[in-house]
Amino acid sequence: MPKTRKTRKPAKQGGSTKTGGSAARDGSTKAACILFASAAIERLEADATLPAKFERMLKRLPLRRISRDATVAVKMHLGGGHDSIGYTTIHPVFVRMLIQKIRDAGARRVFVTDGSLTVEGAKGRGYTEEVLGVPIVPAGGIDDAHFYPHKVRYKSLKTVEVVGAIETADALVNLSHFKGHGDCAYGAACKNLAMGCVTETTRGHLHHLEGGLVYDESRCTKCKRCVRECQRGAARWNKERDRLEIFYHHCVYCRHCVLACPQEAIRIVGGGFVPFQHGLALAAREVLKTFDPARVVHITFLTQITPYCDCWGFSTPSLVPDVGILAGEDIVAIDNAALDLTRDGEPLPGSLPPDRPLVEGRHLFERIHGKDPYVQIQQMEKIGLGTPAYRLQEMK
Repeated sequence: MPKTRKTRKPAKQGGSTKTGGSAARDGSTKAACILFASAAIERLEADATLPAKFERMLKRLPLRRISRDATVAVKMHLGGGHDSIGYTTIHPVFVRMLIQKIRDAGARRVFVTDGSLTVEGAKGRGYTEEVLGVPIVPAGGIDDAHFYPHKVRYKSLKTVEVVGAIETADALVNLSHFKGHGDCAYGAACKNLAMGCVTETTRGHLHHLEGGLVYDESRCTKCKRCVRECQRGAARWNKERDRLEIFYHHCVYCRHCVLACPQEAIRIVGGGFVPFQHGLALAAREVLKTFDPARVVHITFLTQITPYCDCWGFSTPSLVPDVGILAGEDIVAIDNAALDLTRDGEPLPGSLPPDRPLVEGRHLFERIHGKDPYVQIQQMEKIGLGTPAYRLQEMK
């Protein structure tokens, strides 16, 4: 049976040090309060470091309201399958601190959860029940068969299958790691829910929304100029099927393949990756619908920020210096703040693959992946998930 909850008004939070988001600047929308713990230290003392600031941040969050007498799901990305050697995930020290605070706040039961394949490799990154103090469970069961269907009817995405461990929990802590992503420019709070709280089938349907290039095989003479002209390795020739295929993770919609084709067999249509971004927003909405809004909090780590997703199964050097941690109750505001805090950064030496030259863009991730990350913010706001307007309140 679906869970039921009483609706409560969110507690008020005051004070700020910085505002961001277009709505905040023009005053048209009330700004969400986003707590910020900076990774920078002002003095060489334990109390000035990020874990100490994180502990003070947790005291400011309404964890008692969220957790009291509740089964609390801590949803995080555990960093890939059993063969993964990636290490740039949220350090277990922070996860354990969070779980202890949730318990202290009166939670009846707490567990950490992620997709079935990711859970298999959790031990390799130090995520164990002994370390964290709570079970780590596959969100959809061992075989990904425990889920609840939600109808959405958007293009090829007809249904969002929300996994059972999420659907049946009383409260949610959306614990995300901010990083770049080839398919959607970045991944953080929205993607942690949209891709991590649904079945493998739904993830496949979401990826089917990717596109923007149309290939007319009947016009193709197999000259393969499109592949030779692609500077990002996105245009690939399938030797078995003897046809062009596009790997949208690498595609920056530069139109080189379109212009190179002498037969005009390739054309670009629509908004490129916009439907995929809209699909992510819809999936996140269906996940959040299963909770009382007063029992959800989002925490995002802007540490060990890499150009590509943790799911690749390996880690590359940090793209920019560690920024810190964000926390709040508005998913749109927290993702927007994360993007703003990294917008003007420059890649650290050795952090980019040599075959990935920067392109034009207003955000560092757009310059890397050729896709505007703020489109995801726009799509979330469009369907009513929150406001991009925020005010930062820094933890001292």
